[in-house]
Amino acid sequence: MSIYFLGINGVIGSGAFLLPQEIYKDMNLAGVLVMLFAAVTVSLIALCYADLASRFSNSGAAWIYSYNAFGRFWGYEVGIFVWFLGCCTLAAEIVAFLTTLKSFIPAFNNDWLYYSSAFGLIIFFSIINFFGRTIVKALDNLSSAAKMLTIIIFIVVGIFFIHFTNFSPVIPQVATTGLMPFAKHFGAAFSVTFYMFCGFSFIPIAAKQMENPEKNIPKVLVAVMVTVTVFYALMMVVAIGILGPATAKYSTPIAHAFRTGVGEWGYILVIAGMLISIFGVAFAISFDTPSLIASLASEHKMLPKWIGKKNRYDAPWVAILVTAIVAAFLVTQSYLFLVSCIVLASFIQYVPSILSVIKFKHTGQFPNHGFKLPGKDIIPVVALIISAYMITNFTIKTLMVAVVVATLAALSYFFMKRYNEKQH
Repeated sequence: MSIYFLGINGVIGSGAFLLPQEIYKDMNLAGVLVMLFAAVTVSLIALCYADLASRFSNSGAAWIYSYNAFGRFWGYEVGIFVWFLGCCTLAAEIVAFLTTLKSFIPAFNNDWLYYSSAFGLIIFFSIINFFGRTIVKALDNLSSAAKMLTIIIFIVVGIFFIHFTNFSPVIPQVATTGLMPFAKHFGAAFSVTFYMFCGFSFIPIAAKQMENPEKNIPKVLVAVMVTVTVFYALMMVVAIGILGPATAKYSTPIAHAFRTGVGEWGYILVIAGMLISIFGVAFAISFDTPSLIASLASEHKMLPKWIGKKNRYDAPWVAILVTAIVAAFLVTQSYLFLVSCIVLASFIQYVPSILSVIKFKHTGQFPNHGFKLPGKDIIPVVALIISAYMITNFTIKTLMVAVVVATLAALSYFFMKRYNEKQH
């Protein structure tokens, strides 16, 4: 159960509260169907992860799978992108936190206050990071409880304030004018919705700290995806049912929907739940992300050894600083751009993971313990095709970010390889 709640907390982030606006803009009520399609898509990928998790008890998830399937270099590249995904997620959650504050404290519209607060939060998380993990579990549990309670209250109470006339139009007029306009609107909504499910890939990262991970992680992955899909779909339906076309107007649509339904106290309740939830997710990610590059440096010698250096509290202080610097740069970007970077970084770890499933099925390497993916290659091939579709929705700017990260990672790898060869 603790892994299940960890998974729920990892998947349901700021997107649940902020992105219904963007989904509604592109697809109106049909956004709920796009959400269900994204849920099925991501669930196919999650099933591939469940199959891989039943083969490995090592911590690391995607990069460990790629490492064992395709060798050291590809495992390293995926590892760097998993770390970059963590940096982007940390930045996105901080931007979401400040966007939520903006909605009821106008002073945060001032650029100086906004950016000083963003950098201040990164510094705050980094300082606490230096003193180890003692506070993380408590805040993670608090943030999970606040999030679940806020969502359940919103759905159960909000359902009584739905006006069925708000469910029209079902789809934007512009999206009905032809196949290309529809594909454009669908693709934009799909990319945003896809992001809302991406967090499942973090569940197997700490496999070594879990009991019987080969059997428990696959069960948790399936249970988390089902739960999150139900929550998201109900939240979207209730928000649209209360606000109608006004859903597209608000940066915090769930909070405004509850205000419209029950009054000011509902708005305050949702905002408080959002702030605790988003802060908790950002805090947890600020701890987990540096551990990955520290591990690549100290345990696997794929990065300079000094990146993995730890202080007397067993905290990887250099990795914490590197992560903070990258997050500080990313936090200057828009929330939607960060969302697109997260989806791209997720895509880059999904594809080799899916290919790993296909390879292990055919070679018989690393047999399953517990869960086994049914249907031979059908699920991984369909997951691969849908993952490839994601490329069509990335902007040139996002793709350039991926090229820069991959190139810098490759240069660092070959430099370290040459250095290690000289040492020996």
